[in-house]
Amino acid sequence: MPTSAIPDTLTHEFLAFAHGLADASGAILRENLHSRRGFESKDDDSPVTDTDKHVEETLRTLIRHRYPEHGLLGEEFDGQNLDAEYVWVIDPIDGTKAFITGIPIYGTLIALARRGEPIVGIIDHPVTNDRWAGARGQPSTFNGQRIHSRQCASLSSALISCSNPEPFGPREREAFETLRGAVKWCVYGSSCYAYGCVASGTIDIAIDCGRHREVDYCALVPVIEGAGGMITDWEGRPLTIHSGNRLIAAGSPERHAEALRILAGA
Repeated sequence: MPTSAIPDTLTHEFLAFAHGLADASGAILRENLHSRRGFESKDDDSPVTDTDKHVEETLRTLIRHRYPEHGLLGEEFDGQNLDAEYVWVIDPIDGTKAFITGIPIYGTLIALARRGEPIVGIIDHPVTNDRWAGARGQPSTFNGQRIHSRQCASLSSALISCSNPEPFGPREREAFETLRGAVKWCVYGSSCYAYGCVASGTIDIAIDCGRHREVDYCALVPVIEGAGGMITDWEGRPLTIHSGNRLIAAGSPERHAEALRILAGA
């Protein structure tokens, strides 16, 4: 059975369970809203806190209890059963630096991939009470209401976002600067919130590169596609749990294609 042929009842079941996972992670993050946020540095020099680990451990326990045959791929612990047909992909805190410093632009990313393709996604920001949800073949929602991405008229009028250009290599930085020069203006530092905004139609393009991996982008795919947008790697290939670390999303296929041409020609 191809990925797109999953019965609607099963998709609804998975999405409802993902909402329950987001409820659980959100409760932990709200409990730690004003706590002292000590951290350790991982091998790639990115930070990790006890709260990151607590959230991921909690979600892993819930998944193992409900779907013991499913795989698990998370940010902070080793993957499990990654050859399974269904694999849950978790980033307990997307925006850990913001969490540590008390800036409330951080969230939890929860995705379910089938045969490597993301089919369910949740972008949850518990501090701001904002949640985007998407599932293959269904319209995406923001706080329970259906959403649509914006069909921006031209690249010159587009609003774009980049979480952080620091990890870009020289080639990627040149391409990004060329794209940035072709749009109206750019915002920085919003992490996964910006991709939710692409789905909601308030940002036209979001682009990142460097330290991003499958836990950072799998949840974004169903949300953006279900709102009418597009999200791929910089070569225009669909994102799977096996993709690289370069991603670009746009609210319309036209602006996405135009941005890809600029990235390729820079």
